[in-house]
Amino acid sequence: MELIAVLTLGFLGSFHCVGMCGPIALALPLTSSGGVTFLIGRIVYNFGRIVSYSIMGFVFGWLGEKISLWGFQQGLSVFIGVFIILFILLPAKNKNRLLTLNPVQRMILPLKNSIGKLFKQKSLPSFLMIGVLNGFLPCGFVYMGLAGAAAAADPLSGFLVMTFFGLGTFPAMFAISVFGKFINLKFRQKLRRLTPVFAILFALIFIFRGLNLGIPYLSPKLSGHNHQMNMMHGE
Repeated sequence: MELIAVLTLGFLGSFHCVGMCGPIALALPLTSSGGVTFLIGRIVYNFGRIVSYSIMGFVFGWLGEKISLWGFQQGLSVFIGVFIILFILLPAKNKNRLLTLNPVQRMILPLKNSIGKLFKQKSLPSFLMIGVLNGFLPCGFVYMGLAGAAAAADPLSGFLVMTFFGLGTFPAMFAISVFGKFINLKFRQKLRRLTPVFAILFALIFIFRGLNLGIPYLSPKLSGHNHQMNMMHGE
């Protein structure tokens, strides 16, 4: 159930994050005059993003596992859910202000410089690396996915969470890179309005899981590490 939720969150969130990654996707260079190569380049770029998300998901799943071994697995799940809701309710101007902090800018600048250099190469390996580096750029909705990976409390489950999240972002980001401005703005705005609603539902899933109420599928009565291992499968 959670993997489907993450897939949907990635799809809806991708329309919100087009403002961050959209300019890079739109500016991808042509590898040749052939349409096939053009499309392959965009697919490889998006595959690179998913690779980054999956790697981060593995790391955050591992971190979540370490926390769960300390006996905080239920509290972690509730905390993750509350964090997501608070993030959604945070005014947009405050979220944007976080991106202007010096530590964040120090991380973003080298990534952008490296991406700029890769743009000049116009090769499929450079498209892959552009996607990989793009995946590490700060993005609020990626952080929400990573929160879910941490709550999974298992490296493999965290890997799957972020892989599904990345696959959810693929349709919108691929369409932006290929069709760009031809995508209807009103349609994007309608989907963006659904993002916070679904994100809150996603957060509630983790809160109920952490409460361990003994409700089948929604909040099963589990204990120990198996509780978090089964969270991703609705068992």
